[in-house]
This record gives sequence, C-alpha cells and structure tokens, in this order.
Amino acid sequence: MIEVKNVSKKYGNKTVVEPVSVNVAKGKITSFIGPNGAGKSTLLSMMSRLITKDSGEVLIDGVELGKSKSSDLAKKISILKQSNHLNVRLSVRDLVAFGRFPYSQGRLNKEDWVFVDEAIRYMELDDMQDKFLDQLSGGQKQRAFIAMTLAQDTEYILLDEPLNNLDMKHSVQIMKVLRRLVDELGKTIVIVIHDINFASCYSDHIVALKNGRIVKEGPTDAMIDTNVLREVYDMDIPVQTIGDHKICVYFA
Repeated sequence: MIEVKNVSKKYGNKTVVEPVSVNVAKGKITSFIGPNGAGKSTLLSMMSRLITKDSGEVLIDGVELGKSKSSDLAKKISILKQSNHLNVRLSVRDLVAFGRFPYSQGRLNKEDWVFVDEAIRYMELDDMQDKFLDQLSGGQKQRAFIAMTLAQDTEYILLDEPLNNLDMKHSVQIMKVLRRLVDELGKTIVIVIHDINFASCYSDHIVALKNGRIVKEGPTDAMIDTNVLREVYDMDIPVQTIGDHKICVYFA
C-alpha cells in the first residue's frame, strides 16, 4: 500500500498541492482525475520522490520514502513522467533495456533480456525495436517509454498521462496492458489521466483533485456520477451505462 499523509507542495507563494492524504490499495488501478492545474502530476511526482514534498509523509509498504535507498526504491516503484527528453541517440531496444538498470547496472544478463523482450512484445514494438527514437512518431515514442517502465518490473507503477500523443487504438492497447498487469501479475498502478471514460472503464478506484485538494475519492462506480463530476469539473456531464461501463457524455 502507498500511504500519503498530509503531503503538500508550494512553488514560491503558490500552493500547488494543499496538505492531502490518500491511500492507494495494492493490486488495483487508481486514477487521478481533475482539471488542469489540479495538482495531479505534482502529487504523483511526490509519491515517487521525483520531487521533494514540503510537508507530510509518503509510506510504501510502511516505509517512508525518505528512508529508502534510491537503488532499493527503483526496484519497488517506477514512474513515467509526462514529458521525456533524451539527449542521446538510442534505439527502442536500448531504451527499454535501460529499465533494467536498477538490477543490472548496465550489464544485462539473460533474465534481464527476457523482461526487455516481454515489454517490447506487450507494447507491440517488435517491428521497430531497432529504430532510433528520433525516427518514431510521438505515439511510438510514448509506447517505447512505457515499455521501459514495464521492463523495470516494479510492484508499483506510476504513470503521468501515459495516453498523451496516442491514437485510440494504442490508448486502448495500453489501458488493456495495465489492466492485465494488475489482474495477472498483481501490480499496483497509479495513473494521471484526462479522459474520464478511460478512467471509468479501466480503474478500480478514482481520486478527483481540484485546486490542489482532493475533492472526492472512491470506487469507480461511485465516482462516475453526474453530481460528483459537476463538483470536480464545474460542468454537467450526463452519464450513460453501456454494457458494464458508465460512459460520460461530455461532448455536447
């Protein structure tokens, strides 16, 4: 379990995240939703120690983040940021292999390459694994970075808007892969996501943020509700049930 206790963040005089507390259950997909500037990405980054928090605690399986060695933490939790820029020319396969660094320190063995090959296959990158990243489209690059995160093989996976630059087919593919990682391998996934219909169809739990505060949180079925969504987004969003899923009709 990830326990966030009264965590906050300021930049100068601007409070980006008020003191917030939330628990992330193991073996679930938890989605952070909310309007732009709600503090979703900042909270996610503090949960992985990518940025420092100003107050509070983050505990992973009962151990405070600050007490963990970076090398140990990298085997426990992985994070994919919203934007990723590299100054070196890497092939897709080399990038995905970098996900094994916490284990191999750059000297990959047979077992490491199994994880690399599996991640490449999961993301359907087999036919482009020898291409350089600068030869890929934005969506193909995004899939390669997600494959790198999968190759890291951590229990906790934190993804900041992983569907950016992706078309519908690959957005669905990635959400299905995340669902499989949870259902088949018992991973725990936290995802910042803008499309509330993807959150509705694939999440177990939803945390809604607005103005640096958690407005509501709960099981997906309870959160995909017109009254809840109005409080989060300041707009009326009709909800229809299609099959087993609640779909938000916010286009009109």
